[in-house]
Amino acid sequence: MGKRFQYKNPTFYLMMAADALSVSLALWLAYIERFDFFKSVDFTPEFEAQIVPSILIFIPLKLAFFCLFGLYRGMWRYTNLRDMRKIAGAVTGSSLVIVSFIAYQYQFVGFSRGLYLLDAFFTFAFVAGLRIMVRELFALRSQGRMVNPFKWNAGEGRVPPTKVVVVGAGNSGEHLLRELSVEGAPYDVTCFLDDDPRKKHRSLHGVPIFGGVDQLGTAVEKYQATLVLIAITGLDGHGIRHMIEACETVGIPFKRIPTAGSIADGRVALKELRDVNYEDLLGRAPVELEHPAIAEYLEGKTVLVTGAGGSIGSELVRQILRFNPARLVLVEAGEENLFNIQMELKNKFGFEAVVPAVARVQDESVMRKIFDKYRPSTVFHAAAYKHVPLMELNPWQAIDNNVIGSYIAMKCADEFGVKRFVVVSTDKAVRPTNVMGATKRMTELVMHAISKKSETVFMAVRFGNVLGSSGSVVPLFRRQIERGGPVTVTHPDMTRYFMTIPEASRLILQAGTLGEGGEIFILHMGTPVKITDMARDLIRLSGKEPDTEVEIEFTGMRPGEKLYEELITEGEGIVPTRHEKIMVLRPENGVDLEWVEREMDALRQVVARHDSVAIKQRLRNMIPEYTSQEFDAVL
Repeated sequence: MGKRFQYKNPTFYLMMAADALSVSLALWLAYIERFDFFKSVDFTPEFEAQIVPSILIFIPLKLAFFCLFGLYRGMWRYTNLRDMRKIAGAVTGSSLVIVSFIAYQYQFVGFSRGLYLLDAFFTFAFVAGLRIMVRELFALRSQGRMVNPFKWNAGEGRVPPTKVVVVGAGNSGEHLLRELSVEGAPYDVTCFLDDDPRKKHRSLHGVPIFGGVDQLGTAVEKYQATLVLIAITGLDGHGIRHMIEACETVGIPFKRIPTAGSIADGRVALKELRDVNYEDLLGRAPVELEHPAIAEYLEGKTVLVTGAGGSIGSELVRQILRFNPARLVLVEAGEENLFNIQMELKNKFGFEAVVPAVARVQDESVMRKIFDKYRPSTVFHAAAYKHVPLMELNPWQAIDNNVIGSYIAMKCADEFGVKRFVVVSTDKAVRPTNVMGATKRMTELVMHAISKKSETVFMAVRFGNVLGSSGSVVPLFRRQIERGGPVTVTHPDMTRYFMTIPEASRLILQAGTLGEGGEIFILHMGTPVKITDMARDLIRLSGKEPDTEVEIEFTGMRPGEKLYEELITEGEGIVPTRHEKIMVLRPENGVDLEWVEREMDALRQVVARHDSVAIKQRLRNMIPEYTSQEFDAVL
């Protein structure tokens, strides 16, 4: 208890003394108000004799309640609405004790009932008002409007806060303003901008709402602001672009607050203010998950993730952790990637029930032992080679890892009683023009064939490019921009579907609740993005101008690439699911398991010979819609 109330801290006794004075003044004022400055005929000697003893009783009793309600655990400079509720509770509780005692002991004979109502009111007003006054004094000092009287050189050496304009006068803007009002905050909010006409010419905590975003230039000039903070969490990509263009027109830098999901307890951490990035320009609404349905198949279970150290696999692991699995079995061929995700789970999340298996999915004896020993309930199969040009030049590796490895993982799941198996697929499996896409389409066919004869619920999830994943174009563009360009784009008309890594991972988990066996789920990818437009956006976000400061150079299409990606093949029937961002392909008759086993044997033979021509011919026989392109392989 000593540490809790800081008995060795002099400030603690100063706070208690201030509250004791407030309690005394409140009771004194209650007597004055009740008895008309002691001039009322009701003010008898009996009432006069009560004043001093009452004060001596009220002070320790109310201070005890203040301690009980935790009024001395925080700092008054950060007083908020929660503290007001605590003060109200402490005052109410202490007053009820006093009134109850008088009613029981004296039946209020010789006591005034109204006096104690007045006392409670004045006690709350004085105690709360004192804290609000201290908070406001610190706020004024932090804004440079008041000098600290206890420090002779308080203003010397202090870096003045950056004057900012906040765009968005809603809840997020209000939270941000409160965070920036604390002492030592590096920003001084000069005004708000908001396109809601009902807010114009009003104020938020004393800060004026100047007008809409179109008034940015005027506001910056009037208030001499040097930074814009965007405090609107629900902006779509078009809205973010509009903000960027407005800031670029005025020539002022900008930052934004975190997304709504990362703002906890109504506070915006200053360290979370960040530059706008390309993920913001995608601008899709946050993915809403059916948490109970996901928890039903993950909570308290053993979950196995292949490719657990990759960009998708590692994010899947982080998302799974939110649903309290009993154990995570991480299968990963890359030693460093596996070590990194294992250490993150241990050090950042405090999760120790991790099995880090350095293993290749195509190593059947090892995979069988892993499945047999740990008996996972759910498997997310994210292990895959996915770099299109590299797999075009090394097709035997694509077959070995993407097809044979997937087949082995699925056989193990079937044999050892896995309940759900989710294959991470790609839009490149649709009418594939490259080896990587063909191998992923073959994996989908294998999944469907096995599901028809298995108790395990198999399903695949198909989506497009993932920003920031290994092989993604965005990190490459950023490195090229840092070097001053040029930014290399293969073709001016090339388009791709994009989503963020967390968005893709959440939808994979959600799709796991929808499968009944053999389905291919399609994630809603939004509108396809032109790669040239993406390059221009990234150049602008870096503070440079495309085509003048950083050039864009077209290099020609690479092995296996096509201009446009698709999410479904002609003839595939697609229907919605109960989740608005996930669609499903109707199960096809597909291929049977005997066919799969024969083709696997044939693929193993051509892979062993590293025969790229035979591999592509084999893929064409298995996948009629595959249109291969001939390139000289590495071997």
